[in-house]
Formats: sequence, C-alpha cells, structure tokens
Amino acid sequence: MQKRVLYLTYDGLTDPLGQSQILPYLEGLSERGHRITILSFEKTKPFARLENTIQRRCKKVGLEWKPLQYTKNPPILSTIKDLQRLETEVRDLHGQEPFDLIHCRSYLTSLVALKLKREKGIPFLFDMRGFYADERVDGKIWNLTNPLYKRIYDYFKIKERDFLEQADAIVSLTYEGKREIENWYVQNELYGGGEFMYNYDRALKVQDKITIIPCASDLDHFDFRRITDNKKLWLQAVYGIDPSLEYLGYVGSLGTWYMANEMLDLYKVLLQKKPSLRFLILSHDDLAPLRQRASSLGIPQSYIVHVAAERKDVPALMSLMSASVFFILPAYSKKASSPTKQGELMAMGIPVICNAGVGDSADIVEKFGSGWVVKNCEEEYYIEVAENWDKITLLDKIQIRIGAKDYFSLEKGINAYGDIYCRIE
Repeated sequence: MQKRVLYLTYDGLTDPLGQSQILPYLEGLSERGHRITILSFEKTKPFARLENTIQRRCKKVGLEWKPLQYTKNPPILSTIKDLQRLETEVRDLHGQEPFDLIHCRSYLTSLVALKLKREKGIPFLFDMRGFYADERVDGKIWNLTNPLYKRIYDYFKIKERDFLEQADAIVSLTYEGKREIENWYVQNELYGGGEFMYNYDRALKVQDKITIIPCASDLDHFDFRRITDNKKLWLQAVYGIDPSLEYLGYVGSLGTWYMANEMLDLYKVLLQKKPSLRFLILSHDDLAPLRQRASSLGIPQSYIVHVAAERKDVPALMSLMSASVFFILPAYSKKASSPTKQGELMAMGIPVICNAGVGDSADIVEKFGSGWVVKNCEEEYYIEVAENWDKITLLDKIQIRIGAKDYFSLEKGINAYGDIYCRIE
C-alpha cells in the first residue's frame, strides 16, 4: 500500500550524512510509489553549494523537499526555536493534505511527531539511530554535573520512553541496541514504576515494534571489481604511495568516538613483525595530534601516509589496503551504533580489525569471517593480530563482499522501510 509520508530530520540533506544515509533510502521508497515530503534543517554553507544538486535528485524521483534554516546559536534556545518552526510547518502541511504517517530521524524531530500523534492521531515511525541522550553524555557534550544538562538529559530519557511506547514502529541500527532497550524494562533500572510483570508486558509491546536496519553502504560505489590497475597506479603516483609496500588502512573521521592512540599502538606492534607495513589514513581531519603521538612511539613520520581524498577516489585508495582498522570507544551509547565504514570496507573485500563492545560490529565480523575482533585494546591482543596478520590479509575478498551485500545492502534496507510503511495503519 502506497503511503503519504512526512519525513523529518534535523540533519541536512546537503550534509554528507544526508547524501549518504538519508536520500538513498528516500529515493528508493519514492520509486516504490510512496509520496514523501521531507523537512530538513540545512546549514548555510553546504546549502548554498548543494541546494540545486539535491533538488534535482529529489525531483528526479518525485520527492518533495522543503528545507528549513538550521540555527546554532544561542545553544539550546536555537534548537527550541527550530523545533517550534518545524511544528508550525508540519501543522500547515498536514492541514493542506493529511499525511498517513510521520517518519522521524532521531529524537529531536520525534518531539514534534509525538505531539501530533497525541493531538491528531497521526501514526509515527521512531527511527532512533542511537541512544541520543546517552551519546551526548558519552561524547562529553552534556556534563551531568551541570544542573542544566542533567535536567535536559532526564527530560530526553523520559521522552525516549514515550517514543518507544507510543510510536507505531521503531527502527534500531543494531540488535545489541534492541537487547539493551528490552533490558531497560525487564531490569527496571532506567524507567522504574510498576512490578516486574508490568514492565515485562511493556517490554514485549516495544520489542514487537522494533525492526533492525543497519547503516547501508553503496555497494556499487564501493566495489573492488571496478578498480582498474591504471587507476591504482595513477593514485599511487599522485599521492606518493609506494606500491612495493603493504598498508594497514583507516578511513574517515578521527573525531570524538575513534580511538586514534590505540590504533597507533596496534600499528606499532604490527611494525615489529612487518617492518615494511605503512599506515594509510584516508581522512579530511588534521593529523597533527596523531603524528605527535606517532613520534612519541618512535614511529617515523613517513610511515603515516595521509590522503585527504575526494569521495570518487576513496574506493581505489582503499583497494591498496591489506586490512583496515577501526577502534571505537566502547561507551554505553555505542551499543546502538552501526559504523558506516564497516559495510564500505566489507564491500571492498577488505578485512576489518575492530574492537568489541560497539553495536553489532564484532558479531558481523565473526558471522561473515570478515576480519579480526580485538577483545580489548591492550598489547596482548595487538600481538594476536600481528601473529595472525597473514591469515587476516588472506581472507577471501569475494566472501567478505558477499557478507556486505547480505548485511549492509541499501536495497534490503529500503525494502525493510517499505514493509514498515505498509504495516502502519
């Protein structure tokens, strides 16, 4: 059944995340006949640069995009103002032609959808993306010793319960996140209230509404079979990458959640066994802190090969890696995280070395035999990686890619969202 859907996101479609993790799903859903209107909050610079490009993409598949201006300052008050504007826009649009459901990306926009559900009975899909309030704390954005942030945190934990219990459907990125949500009720630790059986009954109702849809990967863009030798040779020449050496790789940001120091510690241990191994980092981040750390470990600067590549060149540069590493801080909130890079690396047939305690990442590696899981970021476990390096780097590229297609397929994700749309009455 085709639905008229209102999609709400506080992330912009002109943001990199919007282009990779929002638009592809909505394009696919629109092509399946759903009529979708998008309200997003756009930042000034990327919007000025990409507005026409995104509008063309939307119009090509029949998506209606109504961008709103994102405001950053003053903190907190600007967000409240943005949400008030969003609510006004939603009410106006629904009054013109009613929506069958509201699809909310994360928590902020769900505040508006919950209000409309209570007032007008409009069904809504809570696409939670992660544990928003806990991520703000784990990422040191909200300091709970500050009474204001403690109050905001408590507010969102209460609203989180409301979203879970009153949404018509829920999407979690990970099975680990779903299990943790179920534990909130059964253990009676977070929300409290009522006897065990009462909480257990509520847990079952929430559990039945949850669908797992991990962050999808563009399997066409990230495909080792499309990389020509000439392309590799050209990039090696342009970026000064020695083709006679072997490379451990890293792709993406080195910000808040990524354990750069621990990844360097692993590399140092690997160097002792593989002196010709270099660390190839594809990132637009400033690597000065990482290079300083490398120097303190006695790693020569020339051994860290940094390329700030354009997206079109990333797959070919990735193909130069024998294996890739990503260590993510195993904070509580990361139970609900699905690293996009894992699917992209697997699509390229590149073995992944990751740490345990982050969403379903370790389970995926073990299920598909796509790399190595470091149980703890300690030297004894790095030595295990070094001792098994040849085994890791000889893993079957085709089988790793098959795993990516099975788990991270965009098509599979679009179909899952389509099934949810059709189930919601």
